Amino acid sequence: MTGQGRPGPVRVLVVEDEYFIADDISRALTRHGVEVVGPVPTVQEARALLASQTLDLAVLDINLRGELVYPLVAELTRRGVPMVFATGYDNAAIPPEHGSIPAWSKPFDYNVLAGMLPVRRRA
Repeated sequence: MTGQGRPGPVRVLVVEDEYFIADDISRALTRHGVEVVGPVPTVQEARALLASQTLDLAVLDINLRGELVYPLVAELTRRGVPMVFATGYDNAAIPPEHGSIPAWSKPFDYNVLAGMLPVRRRA
């Protein structure tokens, strides 16, 4: 379940195993008025946050030190949380069942990603 309809900043889960990339994404999102949930480096930690947080979007690295993020994608999909991949993988490497998820190839401009998100949700 997403937080649609709840006033306040957009809440974005960041799942990224590279500390500096996670920090850069988080800082860019925060500068644009987004509330960052995480960042976390593993699927397990992301699932723990999912259990206790309301989310509006998730930014996901695909490969988390050898662990693929796709089981988390299935859970986010069930909950109706939109997502974007932030990955070093080519789009051709993404399985067809996840081909509709937008993918940003690393390196990318974190501020451009953050600037595309609404700052506040509708009440």
